[in-house]
Amino acid sequence: MVKEKPNSIRIYDDEGFRRRAACICVRSDAETEVLLVTSSRRPDNWIVPGGGVEPEEEPSVTAMREVLEEAGVIGKLGRCLGVFEVSCHYTW
Repeated sequence: MVKEKPNSIRIYDDEGFRRRAACICVRSDAETEVLLVTSSRRPDNWIVPGGGVEPEEEPSVTAMREVLEEAGVIGKLGRCLGVFEVSCHYTW
């Protein structure tokens, strides 16, 4: 299902969950440093960069786009950690 909002198009699965993708960004192979960003809605919370999947977009592309938009970082995509469903509005 697709819903158009004033500033974006949101994609939902058959059960009504909004399709989102995010990245856990690490600086080195040792994975000792993780990139977190703050939310404009909740500046006291630290979150991993992520956002809504656009029509015809793969989740991996969404994740990379959101990291660039939110943190200005370009990297290489590693392994997928999983697919999660969250029924509440916020994903933090």
